[in-house]
Order: sequence, then C-alpha cells, then structure tokens
Amino acid sequence: MTSITIPTGGTTGHSHEHSAAVEEAAIWFADQKEPPRPAVPVLRDRFGLSTLEATEALAMAQRFRIVRKAFA
Repeated sequence: MTSITIPTGGTTGHSHEHSAAVEEAAIWFADQKEPPRPAVPVLRDRFGLSTLEATEALAMAQRFRIVRKAFA
C-alpha cells in the first residue's frame, strides 16, 4: 500500500491583502446608491484591483445587497 501525503497549512494562492482590498471595494460598491458605470474600470482605478479582483468585488457586492435586503 502506498502512503499519500496530504498537504496542510499551505496557501490558497490568494493574498489576504488582496482579499481585504476586494472586500473593501465590494462594501464601497454595495453602499453606492447610484453605482458607477462602467464598474470594473472604476474599481480598478479606485482600489488598485486587477480585472479579476474587480469582478470578484462586484459579485461580492451583489451578495451584500441581497443579504441586506433579506435581513433589513
């Protein structure tokens, strides 16, 4: 029988610093009464995000809005 080593600890490949910036951008975007358009370039410029991070922030902002409506 072969022994399998399962890695523990490690990293997900995501920086906590970047995650915090994405979350900050999502909160800011969710708080906007009239969100800026186009959203991705605005988030990239305002928060220094990559295109992928900006789209993650937009998805997170949408979830924040849904939760706020559900528990308002």
